[in-house]
Parts: sequence; structure tokens; C-alpha cells
Amino acid sequence: MVNWQELDSKYYMQTIIRDPVTIVKGKGARVWDDKGKKYLDFVGGLAVDCLGHCHPVVVKALKKQAGTLMQTSLWYYTMPMLQLAELLVKNSCLDRVFICNSGLEANEGAVKLARRYGALKLNGAYEVITTFGSFHGRSLAMTAATGQPKMQGPFQPLPVGFVNVKNNNIEAIKSATTAKTCAVMLEPIQAEGGVNIPDDDYLKKVREWCDQKGILLILDEVQTGVGRLGKLFGYQLYGIEPDVLTLAKGLGGGVPIGAFLAKEKCAVLTLGDHNATFGGNPVTSAAAYATLKYIIENDVAGNAEKVGKYLMEKLDGLKKKYSFITEVRGRGLLVAIYFDSDISQAVVTACIKKGLLVNKLKPNAVRMVPPLIIGNKEVDEAIGILDKVLSGIVR
Repeated sequence: MVNWQELDSKYYMQTIIRDPVTIVKGKGARVWDDKGKKYLDFVGGLAVDCLGHCHPVVVKALKKQAGTLMQTSLWYYTMPMLQLAELLVKNSCLDRVFICNSGLEANEGAVKLARRYGALKLNGAYEVITTFGSFHGRSLAMTAATGQPKMQGPFQPLPVGFVNVKNNNIEAIKSATTAKTCAVMLEPIQAEGGVNIPDDDYLKKVREWCDQKGILLILDEVQTGVGRLGKLFGYQLYGIEPDVLTLAKGLGGGVPIGAFLAKEKCAVLTLGDHNATFGGNPVTSAAAYATLKYIIENDVAGNAEKVGKYLMEKLDGLKKKYSFITEVRGRGLLVAIYFDSDISQAVVTACIKKGLLVNKLKPNAVRMVPPLIIGNKEVDEAIGILDKVLSGIVR
């Protein structure tokens, strides 16, 4: 029998410590490893598998498109790309779309658009304000945008043009705004940074400030978009509209795809400004169209809101039971559990042994981002396993 983990250590760049599971099959909210063991998956491809693993509508779309047309480049019109673009625009507050391959590419494209807007409309302004604790991707530019010094340190000098300020603090944004500022880029809720939920009026204040200064508001919804927070898009929770929106993760229902959207007033990219060989790829666009259409028609976001509240209630129950749980944070099905010491890896490892996949967010925090189609039954199962694990934690 092949030892896949040994192959990883021999051939793959060692940029991540993987959990000791080799997954070979998935269906719904379940996955199976190479030894046949079944797991309840509350990681969901890191918020990607929004309809669960191998959902029939996604598989059908992939099979049909893969057998029809797989790649043309953006030199030609293709139906899946334009169907997806229309669906995104008609169900959001934005007017124009560029389809790319990942959240990183979506954020890079959004920043390029903002810089072009600054060049044309703001006397050459080029700086983008972001916040500490954010995560926008791992290219050199997006590492500079990401407000986490531990990620920035090994890659100095980083590209200029990004200013990191305190999160959830409008005064910090105001103080950092200068004649060089073209945009503010925020996540509605910081996901990778710790499931950091802002004050209810924070984004409204940022929106008002951007309007006052004539600069763009970019919302990075790579993880919070496509139903994750209980609304189709996270901005809908806060009663605002962004100028630019980035999406990825759940958009493809399991396949790699990203998109950035813009209001007509700032959709300033023109001929030759931006492109991507695989952008708008027919196969990934067909999968994303099928995924998004299913989510909208079946109110999957509403299910995420309802089941997410149930999950939070059950986790709050565990918090009352175990004094070392210090906090439970979340909206919809983006949830984090915080501990008073660095026991996350021990919790994750013990959950794996008992058939539950959860994600180590920080040394003292575990994240749950399950498929948006789960119900209370799956929540009860996960909570039961987590309860047993926490009862056996040696501290």
C-alpha cells in the first residue's frame, strides 16, 4: 500500500504541516480516507465546498462542460463565463465582473483596478489601506496587503502601496488616509485572522468616509461571500454597498475560481489593462454558475444562517461546560472557538481520531467552516464528538 504521507515528505515543498489524513473520497458533508475511515467534514475545503463534496448539480455541470468545451482563453466569447457574469451582477449591487482563478487573483485584480482609478480620478493616488489581522492572499503584493507581520517578515522588501492599520477602528483609517490613498480594502469579517467580527456600525462608518474622500471601498469576500455568513454576500449584513467586491472559495462549489466585481463608476480597466489565460474558463465557470444558481434558488444562505445559530448555541453550551473555552465567535457557518491555552492542535488531532475534521485557526483557536447544506443533525454529531474530545483534554 502506498504511503502517501511519505511521498509528500519526499517530493512536496514543505510549506504546511498537514493533518495526518489522506482523503480519497467525499460526498455531502462526509469524506473517507485511504483506509476507508469516514469523517464528518467541518472544514469543507476551507470554506470552498459550500454545497458539500461532489454535489450532483456541480458534478453534472462539470461533466457536461468537460465533454463539450474545456478551454478557449479570453480571446473568445463562451457561454458559461457570460452566464456566470450575468448571474453575479443580477444578484449583487455591482455592475461589471472579471472572472479569474482564485481569491488571490481576485484581490490582485481589485487592487489593480483601484490603482487605475486613482491614476485617472484621484491625481495618481495609489495606496490601499488594509487592517491588521486581515488576510488577502500570498503573492508579494497581497502579503503586503495582509496585515500580519509574521507573514510579511520573511519576504522583505515588500511592494509599496499598502498601509496596515488597526482593525475595527474608523479613526485609524481616517488618520492613514492621505492624498496618496485610492482605496480601503476590508473583509466584512476577518476569517483567517481569527473570525474577528467588527462593530455593527464599523463598515457604515468606513463607507461614509470613503464617500467623503472620494476613494473606493473594496470588500474582500473571498471567504465570507456566497452564503457563508447567512446572506448571499457579507455586505448585506451591514447595510452598505462596496465599490468593488472580490469572491472565490465557495463560488466554484469545489473547483478553483475567483471573481472581482465593480460598480460602473469605477470599472475603469480597459483594453490591455488586465487578462488571465484561464480566466472565465468554461469548465470552472459552468461549475460556479451551477453552484451559485442552486444557492440562490434553494436559499442555501438562509440554511447557513439558521443552522449557524444552532451551532453557536451548542458551542455556547460547551463554553459553559468547559471553563477553558474563553470565547465562541461566528456568523452563519463561519465559527471559531477560543481556548485559554494553546491546545488547538491537540483538539484537532483528537477530533480526527473520533471522525471529525475541524481546522486549527490559531494555537488557541479552532475554526469550523462546514458545507452550507448541513442540518442540525450534523451539528449534533459534531458537538457530540467535540464534547468527548474536550472532556479528555489534559491541560
